[in-house]
Amino acid sequence: MLRFEQVKKQYSSTTVLSVDSLLINKGLVLLQGENGSGKTTLLKIIAGLLPFEGNILFNDTFSLKKQRLQFIRQINYAEAEPIYPEFLTAKELVKLFCYAKKGNVQFIENLLEQLHIIDVYNKPVSTYSSGMIKKLSLALAFAGTPSWILLDEPFITIDKNSVAAICQIINKKYSDDGVSFLITSHQNFNNENLSFTASLLVQDHTVKFAE
Repeated sequence: MLRFEQVKKQYSSTTVLSVDSLLINKGLVLLQGENGSGKTTLLKIIAGLLPFEGNILFNDTFSLKKQRLQFIRQINYAEAEPIYPEFLTAKELVKLFCYAKKGNVQFIENLLEQLHIIDVYNKPVSTYSSGMIKKLSLALAFAGTPSWILLDEPFITIDKNSVAAICQIINKKYSDDGVSFLITSHQNFNNENLSFTASLLVQDHTVKFAE
């Protein structure tokens, strides 16, 4: 579970996100909101990528502010529009992520095969389409043994078959390993392949449970 305590993010004097108190229980959690509402900001804060006021606790055990390393070890994150050094190959990125996350290279390779991009595994990512980069990013988000995987707009730019494959991978990771997911969408989300346990809404610079 993730507990938010007086979380606030500002740029200059403008507040872009403010969450006084919020408890997100483990599960498959949908986070919806318009473009620019703060969804990505929230995910980056949880992933430890942005400074902020307040605090977030993991299972009331690890504090992002006081036990930062232990906290972020529990979190994996895939960006909506990932960017990697163009000279690196997918193989090199997989090895790097698996080294950092103590993950299994073969497992990620299997995911890439399911997403039909294993044939470009040894090619630099500069040769990839935006959809291929997206698939690589999603596969890398499953490296290691995270407690939460944050997926920012995971279904944009990829084809219908890959959406179904990603949903299957998410469901298996959730049911078999108990990994929780926080998945964002800027559109009304209707995917019969995923059964969300909770739905959140980012609105008016704050986060609340959808009615």
